[in-house]
Amino acid sequence: MFYGLAVMFLVIGLFAGIVGSIAGLGGGMFFVPALLYLGNDYLPGSVSPQVAAGTSLIVIGVTALSSSISYLKQKRVDIQSALLFFLGSAPGAIIGVYLNTLLPIKAFTLMFGLFQLSMFILMMVKDKIKPRSINWEVRRQFVDSDGVEHEYGYRRSVVVFVAFLVGITSSLFGVGGGILMVPAMIILFRFPPHIAAATSMLVIFFSAMVGSATNIIHDHVNWLYAALLAPGAWIGGNLGTLIARRMKGKTVVLLLRVLILGMAIQMIGEAVIK
Repeated sequence: MFYGLAVMFLVIGLFAGIVGSIAGLGGGMFFVPALLYLGNDYLPGSVSPQVAAGTSLIVIGVTALSSSISYLKQKRVDIQSALLFFLGSAPGAIIGVYLNTLLPIKAFTLMFGLFQLSMFILMMVKDKIKPRSINWEVRRQFVDSDGVEHEYGYRRSVVVFVAFLVGITSSLFGVGGGILMVPAMIILFRFPPHIAAATSMLVIFFSAMVGSATNIIHDHVNWLYAALLAPGAWIGGNLGTLIARRMKGKTVVLLLRVLILGMAIQMIGEAVIK
């Protein structure tokens, strides 16, 4: 029984680590449903939404650390922007843990699913929107592997506010926050997809540590399940960065669209069925 469980969690961690690393998501959109489903049907003892989210956030930190180390070596991480995003996401991560125990989760799940659906639609039509010049407070440049120069930027106050919302969502659902952060980086601030995914992983690591510390204080972590998921997540995080290195930006965006739509359907479905 234990060996079968260990293999199952290793596969889940590996898959989530690979996909999460490529798209800059962290993998929580796979960890939380897996923990809730397996915990309530197959594993000894039940797994509450709070424990599923808290355990997921611990493993997300492992995936994000593994991916961040690799992305930093590839020089794809905008460290300055990552620290600014973390400035907003850190307090949001703490608040998200508390909201997890206070808010009616069904209503928030439905709202989150509808928001993800709107993000999917926006990403589908964004390429058809005529680009306009933006008076960014901070301007950044990046040259991709094809020699194409990309310019992106932001206002610091907007970044902190967006990151604060991402931090709340990250801890509330245990999804890592990348499912919101990467689209925001691409759509609002015009980050190149590869830089958005890589930078997001570093922010997710910092935020996951803050959220995890709060979850540990509230005893919202199942350490056995976290230990079983972590090895696969670490390996998957490394493999994901290697795969992403060979992928075009458009492919990363396509994968992100599919994942966002899948999560939207999942969240809306859970809210309606429960």
